[in-house]
Amino acid sequence: MKAYDVRKGNVVEHNGTVYQVRDIERSSPQGRGGNVKYRFTMYSVPGGTKYDLSVGAEDELKEVELSRRQATFSYKDGDAFVFMDDEDYTPYNLDADVVGEGAGYISDGLAGCYVQIIDDLPVALQLPQSVVLEVVETPPELKGGTATKRPKPAKLSTGIEIQVPEYIGNGERVWVNTSTGEFAGRAD
Repeated sequence: MKAYDVRKGNVVEHNGTVYQVRDIERSSPQGRGGNVKYRFTMYSVPGGTKYDLSVGAEDELKEVELSRRQATFSYKDGDAFVFMDDEDYTPYNLDADVVGEGAGYISDGLAGCYVQIIDDLPVALQLPQSVVLEVVETPPELKGGTATKRPKPAKLSTGIEIQVPEYIGNGERVWVNTSTGEFAGRAD
């Protein structure tokens, strides 16, 4: 696949090692005819050794075949997150470093997750596009009659903090986009 098609969570092979892409930085040089560059922050699978790779947009990367199993978050076992396969109830243990920043989006019974498996080893987690989390701490709406709606910080039940509109209060459930970490609406 071309570098510009690579998404977070994709697993690629580079120099004989398998890596999962955790972060992507795109840089467009100034001036005409400059080539767009991509910098991938990747972690070896298994093992979790960090590797930074810079490539041009048209460079080819070899995508690794892996199986994806739909799973539901079951419980935490120490630092590990245990997901149950939706079909055959196989438990998948994913270490905190594999889950990474995704940990902030995982709440009890979170469904619609995909565990990625290579050679029977659970190596990566794909979260749903958005999840519902409860606001546990946010300042009250500022009464001031200004027309602008300023966002305010809100701490969620999993410990992460996001910006929410002023009208959101404590105890409300909100949708959060798992790829941007942004507020995506009020949940029922």
